[in-house]
Amino acid sequence: MTWIKRIGFFLLTNILVMVTISIATNILAYFGFSIHAFGVNLTQLIVFCLMWGMAGSLVSLFLSKYMAKWTMGVKTIDPKNASSLEMEIYRRVQSLAQRAHLPMPEVGIYDSPEVNAFATGPSKSSALVAVSTGLLNRMDQYELDGVLAHELSHVANGDMVTMTLIQGIVNSFALFFSRIIAMLASQAVKEEMAHIVRFAVTIVLDIVFSILGSMVVAYFSRQREFRADAGGAKLAGKDAMIAALNSLRKLVDEPEDERGAALASLKISSKKGGGVLALFSTHPPLEERILALKSLR
Repeated sequence: MTWIKRIGFFLLTNILVMVTISIATNILAYFGFSIHAFGVNLTQLIVFCLMWGMAGSLVSLFLSKYMAKWTMGVKTIDPKNASSLEMEIYRRVQSLAQRAHLPMPEVGIYDSPEVNAFATGPSKSSALVAVSTGLLNRMDQYELDGVLAHELSHVANGDMVTMTLIQGIVNSFALFFSRIIAMLASQAVKEEMAHIVRFAVTIVLDIVFSILGSMVVAYFSRQREFRADAGGAKLAGKDAMIAALNSLRKLVDEPEDERGAALASLKISSKKGGGVLALFSTHPPLEERILALKSLR
């Protein structure tokens, strides 16, 4: 049932993309700007942009678990050869996974002073939950349960797949509209300059739309964090989830692991700037997350 919903979401999103693009091109045609003047096949361009927009995101999704292990030096826990601490973490994840009706994910530890954890993987049956040694050294077992429950909620909610689809659609929009606008811009210059203008405008708009698109992706990521907090509260208890976030709030000035820059959106906590930079943050402020949890009934 979950996969049927996800496929439906994917198809609906792509239909909305097609409809939006069709409306936009028809409006442009009404005002005398037609891409058909360039011999462009709109359907082929849409398919091209969707393929390239989704390709990078899907590749990242399928490689995410392996890249995370390699980047962060994650040591997966083997129950047959685990230390007492490793076995304790493994059993806690196992217990929470059973409550969430999830297949047992891989469980790992990475050596880092940062106080953080993350979940990744292409599906619920191929997920990884990893915690830092810094978190294990600074949090008690009660708070650790909240962190692990939050990460397992990401897995249960299918957040890795959902965010991949959103990123892919945003990429597709960026590719499509940068090329359409570049074609229209080349109409305003002499014929011998048209190719150069089209190329330059395409590159500039690819960058601009990617930046704007990252704000859209970050917004959805923040909403998924609130949802994972709520899910973590159901699995480990609201008090445990609040305690975990309070602990993270007190340790917010602790150093972050530079190896994990590409994984920042996957972690339970991420630093952000104020003002405009907050629009690019993948995580809401910890204070807002705590207030949201306290308001849950």
